[in-house]
Amino acid sequence: MKTLYVRIVITFLLIAAVSSAAALLFSNGYYSAKLRDYNEQKILKISQEIRGLYEEIPGLGLDEYLTRIANMGFQVYAVDDGLRGTFYGSPFKHTEIERDTIVRVLNGDTYHGVMEERHLLLVTGFFENSIRNSIGLPVRSGGKTMALFIRPDLEQQIGEVRILMALLLGFTFLLSLVLIIVSTRFIVKPVQKLTEATNKIVGGDYNIHMDVTRRDEIGNLARHFTQMAQSLGKLDQMRQEFVANVSHEIQSPLTTIQGFAQSILEKGATPEEERRYLRIIEEESRRLSSLSKELLTLAALDKETSVLKPSSFRLDEQIRQIFITTEWQWTEKELQLQLDLPELVIRADSQLMHQVWLNLIANSIKFTRPGDTISVQIRQDRQDILVSIGDTGPGIPPEDLPHIFDRFYKGDKSRNRSRSGSGLGLSIAHKIVALHKGSIEAKSLPGEGTIFLVRLPQM
Repeated sequence: MKTLYVRIVITFLLIAAVSSAAALLFSNGYYSAKLRDYNEQKILKISQEIRGLYEEIPGLGLDEYLTRIANMGFQVYAVDDGLRGTFYGSPFKHTEIERDTIVRVLNGDTYHGVMEERHLLLVTGFFENSIRNSIGLPVRSGGKTMALFIRPDLEQQIGEVRILMALLLGFTFLLSLVLIIVSTRFIVKPVQKLTEATNKIVGGDYNIHMDVTRRDEIGNLARHFTQMAQSLGKLDQMRQEFVANVSHEIQSPLTTIQGFAQSILEKGATPEEERRYLRIIEEESRRLSSLSKELLTLAALDKETSVLKPSSFRLDEQIRQIFITTEWQWTEKELQLQLDLPELVIRADSQLMHQVWLNLIANSIKFTRPGDTISVQIRQDRQDILVSIGDTGPGIPPEDLPHIFDRFYKGDKSRNRSRSGSGLGLSIAHKIVALHKGSIEAKSLPGEGTIFLVRLPQM
């Protein structure tokens, strides 16, 4: 199985190969369209100058003259009328040439080998060291006609440049190969670390440390992955705490019910004690029933799928109805009510919002002292609806305030059943408000009371 590292290296190499082939084809097309004719005309002109110079100087020996011309960077092949040929300068690599071509030049024609030769890639014809890749001209020498085939000696004229270009291209290719291998490792290494981190998460280890200092896509991925691992770790911790808290909340009333039921069955209690035990059993049963309903509510809210069923209703009437429902509780403690509830129609899930107000108001009633005051106020601005529910009770300690919306969190560490619930009421309220795209916050000072501020967008 090929690794990502190998795949990227092969991909880069294929890109380099395809790019080189495309560049070669482009160069070939450009040479064929622009440079081939120009190159042929340039060599033809030089060849004609060589012939013209010789013919203008009488008495100049052709052999000596062609030797000098060859020393100036040209390859020459001279053929007399007997088809005997002599080479001047660097030897041709390919010396084959058709007899008819020689005869044609001896008869006065000009041979355009640069244009007449055919190659798979025309641009390679520029470098072909062959007699056929030359210009053929007739020249008069000693009363006889000679056929001269002339081409530039590229090895002598631009040999150093060719070597330099070859070294440049070779080192460029090798350096590119090394850089591809190194840079690919630089790219793949963070991915390998992410794979290792993923395996750690699968094994239950959420303590992930990634390189989050990079300012590119890999760095963003590492930062997001680290945040995800932290969130998963917190979620796993919350799950464990949730299971432990549920177990505790269920085990506590069950133990109470079991103990009192056993006392009644064993006839070890007086009739008055039995009635008191039965009342406690009934109270604990209701507590278990309430806990199960709240757990089901949280489970439904956590799914967040088709939970909300929005409708239009009077918010002020809904809050007044809750005070009517809880009248026996706040009248028993002789609480004072301060209600500022202007008529206001909102669009939200009526049943869920009823549970929010009921939880918040019931909390205020539960934790206030006899004779304290509960205040509820509705305000409205351009975008939001604000509902504040406050009391003049003992308040919430500063160390407990950041955790009051956590599930099963109880500021009452003694877990007195007369005052403590399941610890899910505020969590449910917070979840419902969040589903409505709103927010809920608490402000409290010990000894001065608590205010819950609910902010809902106008839907």
